[in-house]
Amino acid sequence: MASVAVGGGLCAVPFKQVESLSHDSMIRRAASLVTDSSSTFLSQTTLALIDAITEYSKAVHTLIALQKRYVQSLGNLTPAEEDTIWQVIIRQRSEVSDRQDECKRFESAWLSAVKLCETAALAAYTSGAEHASVTVSTNVQVAQSQVEEAQKLSVDTDKKLAETKVMEVERVMEYVSSSHNDEEEMPEAYLRED
Repeated sequence: MASVAVGGGLCAVPFKQVESLSHDSMIRRAASLVTDSSSTFLSQTTLALIDAITEYSKAVHTLIALQKRYVQSLGNLTPAEEDTIWQVIIRQRSEVSDRQDECKRFESAWLSAVKLCETAALAAYTSGAEHASVTVSTNVQVAQSQVEEAQKLSVDTDKKLAETKVMEVERVMEYVSSSHNDEEEMPEAYLRED
């Protein structure tokens, strides 16, 4: 008797949860989860890419400083000192190259994250999860803005490196011509690298 009464009481209570478990609502929830995951992927790749660009710029600035120091000391170095400086410059060039490769790797992951977010935003919108769609689209815009700013700094750094390289070549040529065009006076390490 007691079990029948309990069962009867439950039947009289309407189940609101049944409505929230409809196909449409489940699809909207799934779309929201996809946009959340995509946004997380985007934020992680954005952070990694910006950090990689920053580290690349630092490595380039260090290389610029080393090259300027070398140019300023031309003619005042012993062959051993010159060789030591060139070993440091060569190591720094390798560091710059490694950092540049890292930037390319993270940029590839970041571009994939942007595409994934754009697809997730579209899926969320078409499934009726407009808020999730707007949120992930906004996240993409913010990430693109942040990466563009970092890339501008990287481009400026590359320009400074190119300018320094031109100055270095000009200074070495001046040094060589002031040494009466004696080929033996041309720094051997410089010839080896360029």
